Amino acid sequence: MKAHRVFAIALRFVLAMKYSLERLTDSFYWPIIDLFIWGLTSRYLQTVSGGNIKIMVGIISGLLFWLIVWRAQYEIGMNLLGDIWNRNLINIFVSPLNFWEWISAFVILGLVKAFLSFSFASVVAYFLYKVHVFIYGFYFVPFVILLLMTGWWIGFTIVGCILVIGRRVEAFAWTLGSLIIPFSAVYYPVSILPLWAQRIAHLIPTSYVFEAAREILHSGTYDFNKILTAFFLNLLYIVLSLLFMKKAFDRVMLNRGMVNIY
Repeated sequence: MKAHRVFAIALRFVLAMKYSLERLTDSFYWPIIDLFIWGLTSRYLQTVSGGNIKIMVGIISGLLFWLIVWRAQYEIGMNLLGDIWNRNLINIFVSPLNFWEWISAFVILGLVKAFLSFSFASVVAYFLYKVHVFIYGFYFVPFVILLLMTGWWIGFTIVGCILVIGRRVEAFAWTLGSLIIPFSAVYYPVSILPLWAQRIAHLIPTSYVFEAAREILHSGTYDFNKILTAFFLNLLYIVLSLLFMKKAFDRVMLNRGMVNIY
């Protein structure tokens, strides 16, 4: 793997971002809209609950944390689609660029976009509602790492599906990640879900992250087993999704040809 090739692919998308209104709105506009809607909702809930500030902090921080998952997976899927829409995949892979350099560039882009969107939204949340995620202290760091890992395996799965099936499932790039939100317990505890949904939630790494965050917020305790469970689930899903994505890529390159996914 050559760092300069990874950097070149990442730089290509960064330079294109300032000329793309769609990419700018995805990074900054929609997070602001979500903050207004959920912030006002949480303020209302805080009022009817007798002024419990933890309700607002839990909802706003949940929104900010989910932004990390969203950006990590969205950049991987949408950047692939960008090359497909522009019919540029063939041009990319006649160069010395290999598969892992290509994917590494998408992961780096996801990290950069997640940092920018999260930082911007965090500043806005503080000025609007006086809420900041650093209330979680040192535990903020493992939460971010685990949420990034979740975003990566979702993104790898999206890429594999698009490579196998083609543009018929291009909507997966902005919808597949949303499927796990109800089971991730972003805004509510897993315990209020129906029994069948709780069983699914126990297989979703993000449910353990948000449950652990709520424990810190409400009781100040920290269940390290939840973090370990989330880490090993993420690790398993990353390995499986990478294998699936690489197999799908090899199938396209060797058996079907790039033209079949346009």
